[in-house]
Amino acid sequence: MLTVDPHPLLDALAFTTTFPGPLSSLPSPEWLTALLKQGTSAPLSSDDAVRGVVRDLLRHGGYKPTGRGKPASEYLVRASGDGSLGSINAAVDACNAVSLHSGLPISVVDLDRAKAPFRLGIAPQGSEYVFNASGQTIDLSGLLCLFDADGPCANAVKDAQRTKTNADTRRTLTVLWGAKALGDRTSRAFTWYRELLERLGATVERVP
Repeated sequence: MLTVDPHPLLDALAFTTTFPGPLSSLPSPEWLTALLKQGTSAPLSSDDAVRGVVRDLLRHGGYKPTGRGKPASEYLVRASGDGSLGSINAAVDACNAVSLHSGLPISVVDLDRAKAPFRLGIAPQGSEYVFNASGQTIDLSGLLCLFDADGPCANAVKDAQRTKTNADTRRTLTVLWGAKALGDRTSRAFTWYRELLERLGATVERVP
């Protein structure tokens, strides 16, 4: 289902999630939305060292992870700090909670909107995709991405609009963009992530 191009720094982990119903029928409980705030008790915490390693991971292919192109996990820290990080849906809220506290960027795509086969690799020069409903695009040149049969559809900065979750989503594919230099942080983040999703009644299966 998923192949990974050779990469000296990447420690990615992918898994699928099947929810007990469409996301529209699964509002995020208070215990989950509480995790969207900094300072909430969590098994992991991020720091400047983690942020530096993640940026180095994205720089490897030539991408510049700064300004508007910085890792999504850094946006979450800012949004959580100024109170603008609110609930979206149970799938995205769980993703944002784990990403916020672990410091790892995480991508979530709707498995019924994306098309197999899937691959992790660096996007070629000139690649881009629309990342929001208003049609804004991101230049993917040199950036590690998740590709489906139609091209790149997610990465550690901004996921593609065409495969994002919505009210009808029942199945997702998640990628944790971890780095080897961070030791077992990726697997620890996954363990906690799985616990949160199973608490929501979802079924989680790791992708080999």
